[in-house]
Amino acid sequence: MRAERTAAADARAASEHRAAPRWAMPITLLLSLIGLGVSIYLTIEHYNGNSGLACPESSTVNCAKVTTSPESVIAGIPVAVLGLPFFVAMVAANLPQSWRLDVPWLRLARVVATCVGMVFVLYLVYVELFKVSAICLWCTSVHIITFLLLVTILLAEAFRET
Repeated sequence: MRAERTAAADARAASEHRAAPRWAMPITLLLSLIGLGVSIYLTIEHYNGNSGLACPESSTVNCAKVTTSPESVIAGIPVAVLGLPFFVAMVAANLPQSWRLDVPWLRLARVVATCVGMVFVLYLVYVELFKVSAICLWCTSVHIITFLLLVTILLAEAFRET
């Protein structure tokens, strides 16, 4: 009985110390940095009145229409500003040192944060398509980056090396 418990504890410990695939850190860090850059750009443009927003304006693609709509502010906070803490946290969580720590709570935090981010992205896509009736290309890039972060982090967790 005692040997079974020891074997189970050893197996659990081994599974907790499996290294993340080597490709995970550079991809997630790059995506996080790009996301942070776009969020900074959108935040600056929000406070500058979208005067330099580099985005075509047509009936379907219209960044200014999206970023100045009433839906672009949630609880008094511009959506662009909400992206900043998310991507700052993702940069910190995806630094090489963070991946090397291999602590369960940080691994879980990466997964949970990107899942929450993806749920928020789905809400924002809904708002763009059905409430504002326009798409922001800059916003779409953040949506794609968040999706790619989620997929990469989930794959990294699924393919941890022993």
